[in-house]
Amino acid sequence: MYTQDNELVENRQPPYTDAHIAAYPVEYMAGIDLYNAGEFHAAHDAWEDRWMGEVGQQEKLFLQAMIQSAVAFHHLEIGRPGAARQMYSRAKEKFARLGTNVFMSLDLVDYQAQLDRALSWLWSVADPRELTPPSFQVPRIRLLPEIDEYD
Repeated sequence: MYTQDNELVENRQPPYTDAHIAAYPVEYMAGIDLYNAGEFHAAHDAWEDRWMGEVGQQEKLFLQAMIQSAVAFHHLEIGRPGAARQMYSRAKEKFARLGTNVFMSLDLVDYQAQLDRALSWLWSVADPRELTPPSFQVPRIRLLPEIDEYD
């Protein structure tokens, strides 16, 4: 159903640097590793651990969007395209509310474009259960070199 094309040369680069590891919470970094490995439920759990703590409003919104994007793929794995569509829609709404193109070194424009390429088929019919899921490329999270301040 979906692929994670790790054969591309560009994807052989690490998704982040030591500077990112030093700057950002361990849960965020762990979630990136799990997501990129196709462990969407586990990525959700890692990000949720951080989200449930005392974090700023923007970080909370960002983490919730990331959680929902991971859950969308988890729902597809277990055969629930309607739930995947709902999570995809909620993630898009939260990314839009962030009102920024980059957060915690993630290029949100690129990430959302990858999400759209992978999941837009969920909106092609009134009920996505009527479709056979097409083959698609799962987004790959790779952080930008710059370290961002976050709340």
